[in-house]
Amino acid sequence: MIQSNDVLKMIKEQEIRVVDIRFMDFPGVWQHFTVPVSEVEESSFEDGYGFDGSSLRGWQPINASDMLVVPDATTAKIDPFYEEPTLVMIGNIVDPITREPYSRDPRHIAQKAEAYLKQTGIGDTVYIGPEPEFFIFDDIRFHSGRNEAFYKIDSEEGIWNSGRDENPNLGYKPRHKEGYFPVPPMDKFQDIRTEMMLTLEDLGIAMECQHHEVASGGQAEIDMRFKPLLEMGDQMVWFKYVLKNVAHMHGRTVTFMPKPLFEDNGSGMHIHISIWKDGRPLFAGEKYAGLSQEALYAIGGILKHCGALCAITNPTTNSYKRLVPGFEAPINLAYSSRNRSAAVRVPMYSSSPKAKRLEFRTPDPSCNGYLAFSAIMMAVIDGIENRIDPGDPLDKNIYDLPPEELAQIASAPASLDEALVALEKDHEFLLKGDVFTKDVIERWIEYKMTSEVNAMRLRPHPHEFFMYYDI
Repeated sequence: MIQSNDVLKMIKEQEIRVVDIRFMDFPGVWQHFTVPVSEVEESSFEDGYGFDGSSLRGWQPINASDMLVVPDATTAKIDPFYEEPTLVMIGNIVDPITREPYSRDPRHIAQKAEAYLKQTGIGDTVYIGPEPEFFIFDDIRFHSGRNEAFYKIDSEEGIWNSGRDENPNLGYKPRHKEGYFPVPPMDKFQDIRTEMMLTLEDLGIAMECQHHEVASGGQAEIDMRFKPLLEMGDQMVWFKYVLKNVAHMHGRTVTFMPKPLFEDNGSGMHIHISIWKDGRPLFAGEKYAGLSQEALYAIGGILKHCGALCAITNPTTNSYKRLVPGFEAPINLAYSSRNRSAAVRVPMYSSSPKAKRLEFRTPDPSCNGYLAFSAIMMAVIDGIENRIDPGDPLDKNIYDLPPEELAQIASAPASLDEALVALEKDHEFLLKGDVFTKDVIERWIEYKMTSEVNAMRLRPHPHEFFMYYDI
């Protein structure tokens, strides 16, 4: 594990002249500032660096704006994009007066989540394996004003360009919902995805695979190998950073917005989770699909708290344009082995007990990884501690069920405001061990309702003019 003296040695050996300090804000955007190496000393890893917390969304009021970010030496990496060789460290946020960790720092919440798992005695390690989907576009334009609003997306791979004059147009554009996953020349982004994957590997992030995804217009997926919760939270911010910057170098743009295209697949982020104790997988056993009783209780926890979880794992108004009933979205609160129409799936690729895990399929990649992974783990723990029965598995295709049978299956929230109401009513499980605090829950709900839900409610939608202008 890298210590502060190792960082100082790395700076000297690699002739680093500048250091980037980064941290995650409340909604989930990586922030940074840069200092010359003359400002980096042994004491910097205790004293930290000051910044204005009132200028960041969802954080401090202007009358209590001073905050500190304290770099974590174990996170040191060399940035792969800056012209000047730059060492990057992720920091933790603390109060400059009390020196207490900041309750709204997402990374601190992840640290408390890992500590709470050990405190319960249920396990000592929680492994997280996300599968983030995203789009690579050639062009994106949008505007939202008082008297006009529009967006326009383009991609050389978009099937909508099959008739465009491209001097010449060579075809090979995936039809809607047929992008999974033909070889080039239909797949236009093989080399870019490989560059993304290898750049992440060069940063020390273990990778599993990359491939085109279902939608036309450049949908893709790149998977990282599972890691402990906090480490995966750190990797997720690097993941998004690398993908956006590699695309930018190629004159393209990456978005993790869940539903950018109408009538094609949205981007989800299936999250695999397993708990281990003393080197033993807790979720392997002799029950359904090779699961243990603890794993079944864990499923019960996820299904019970799914409404509240969605406020964190699917945190945008756009998230719910992917989670629409009847369109193969993982909204039905059921579990199954192999069946991908259930909200919780038990992957059956391997019979090894070490591979036994749960896959929560509802989340999407717009979430703040530190918060989402922590919240899912807290639901799992609550399920185990309270022996929550998940009911019987559903091995039928949910979308083929008759209406009367489908009506018996509960659903995930249909909108962000519905999810936020669910979180307001059901958050005691998140407060255990002080992992999430009342302040965090209340501020999250307030921020999302004011800045996002109400912002959308107040604005006419362009399609409303299409439907209603001539009334």
